[in-house]
Amino acid sequence: MFIEILKTILFGIVQGVTEWLPVSSTGHMILLEQFFHLNVSKEFWDMFLVVIQFSSILAVVLLYAHRLNPFSPTKTAAQKKDTFELWKKVLVGILPAGITGVLFDDWLNQHLYSAPTVAFTLILYGVLFIVIENRNKKTKPVVNSISEMSLRNAIGVGLFQTLSLIPGTSRSGSTILGAMILGNSRTVATEFSFFMAIPIMLGASSLKLLKYFIKTGLGFTGTEVVILLTGLLVSFAVSVVTIRLLVSYVRKNDFKPFGYYRILLGVLVFVYFLSIH
Repeated sequence: MFIEILKTILFGIVQGVTEWLPVSSTGHMILLEQFFHLNVSKEFWDMFLVVIQFSSILAVVLLYAHRLNPFSPTKTAAQKKDTFELWKKVLVGILPAGITGVLFDDWLNQHLYSAPTVAFTLILYGVLFIVIENRNKKTKPVVNSISEMSLRNAIGVGLFQTLSLIPGTSRSGSTILGAMILGNSRTVATEFSFFMAIPIMLGASSLKLLKYFIKTGLGFTGTEVVILLTGLLVSFAVSVVTIRLLVSYVRKNDFKPFGYYRILLGVLVFVYFLSIH
């Protein structure tokens, strides 16, 4: 049990960091599992891989509680209206990924959750981040606050988010990249990615839990409860720190370092799995 808890803490740390950076949390979790295999059933692991992401989302709720609350008594009528508009954009934005995820969740799990897929998408989106950031040196963003974002723009970002259903793409990576391509500033792209994560991961986690209980019908063992709670708590705490650091970073820096990191990691993954097969 002690060893499994230590491994779970490691998974929680990796999840809490990579959920917010555009480097693919699911991809990193799949790769980490190759070296630190949790002693749990495949059904529990598939569920754990998604549900642990929701604790990261709770960090956004904590850090942006006032901004996201349209009923806050300290807000003016205009501020409350802006908050409702923000949620309208978020809910419209999540529709493409939400519908696609419900329809193709099982197929994606069976066919795309593999190291080669992760390696390919890590490299592809790493290159795209570098290309887009180089392009942005010559252009200025059109949208500099979420209040300036149109519903059409939000839907466009949501369409990019559907790409994150492919492991290794990164939910934050696809939304941030898509938002910047559509003319949003880095700060707007990053924060809107945070907010879109709340309902999309709530839905994904609920779906995974439902499917898990339908398949097993037994709930969790004592060990599984400890593993799940440990992962959730560690992921939440690390996410709070990571979000604060990332917001500070994007105000003064671009995403090219993450692009280089993705390419390097993707190449290493390819080389590793070619060497063992």
